[in-house]
Amino acid sequence: MTVYEAELVVARRESAADGVLALTLRHPLGEDLPAWEPGAHVDVVLGPELERQYSLCGDPADRSAWRIAVLREPEGRGGSARVHEQLCEGDKVRVRGPRNHFRLEPATRYRFVAGGIGITPILPMLAVAEAAGAEWTLVYGGRTRNSMAFTRELARYGDRVTLCPQDESGLLDLDAVTADLPEGTLLYCCGPGPLLDAVEVCCPADRLRVERFTPKEQPAGVNGEFEVELAQSGRTVTVAPDVSVLDAVRAAGVEVLYSCTEGTCGTCETDVLDGTPDHRDSVLTDAERESGETMMICVSRCRGKRLVLDL
Repeated sequence: MTVYEAELVVARRESAADGVLALTLRHPLGEDLPAWEPGAHVDVVLGPELERQYSLCGDPADRSAWRIAVLREPEGRGGSARVHEQLCEGDKVRVRGPRNHFRLEPATRYRFVAGGIGITPILPMLAVAEAAGAEWTLVYGGRTRNSMAFTRELARYGDRVTLCPQDESGLLDLDAVTADLPEGTLLYCCGPGPLLDAVEVCCPADRLRVERFTPKEQPAGVNGEFEVELAQSGRTVTVAPDVSVLDAVRAAGVEVLYSCTEGTCGTCETDVLDGTPDHRDSVLTDAERESGETMMICVSRCRGKRLVLDL
């Protein structure tokens, strides 16, 4: 599958909250950008070995621009510092995508839960749910009111949005949020790992959709040696216990797209033609894992001795 990739211009840079920058990206020649749906993210190349994923949080109907928002993370790995300290209006940045593993599925009712910068993929979902005539509510938590992005935009929805700054009201009451979900309700949640872990305990799995920015802790697995047959290139590579499938494939000279190397972004998702993957990602649903049709080759392995991949 061909993935869109281009140098885009930072057309606008503005504060969305304390510590959060919103960037509007446009094509330098004014060309339309690829269409996207709520929940989509893009890969932003910020430098050598410095590539990050950011959710699109603008208007899906506006093909002239993409908007992302970046939280300044002092203890991060350098991506947010590059954006906040060096990326200016008029600069060009390479962007790839969009990809979407957090699609808004049709439903008659939604409950949205956002924590901190997790509001970004949720924001365009609200507009789509509103346009579809669905019933919905949003509970949005953050450290302080001033640190919560896009609250001015959310104000137009009135009392369907509940803001819960932690310094004013404490942690989100997830038991209350997830209690008595009416038939046909889907709950969408995005935010810090502890929030997602907690909501997974409270909400039935068939009603819940989450997106993680950091890897979910996975059960310990056995890192045995196995072989991977690459169907397109006709090669077979051996994956050693301390080597990822991604690294083994690249060492064999096969170029594949990848980004986070943590199993969160979905960039390296690869079709599985034969064999049983040992899924260790934080992207696929339980049903998708059970099907065994795809895997994230940056972290997942093999439950047997052989996999056949569409590479």
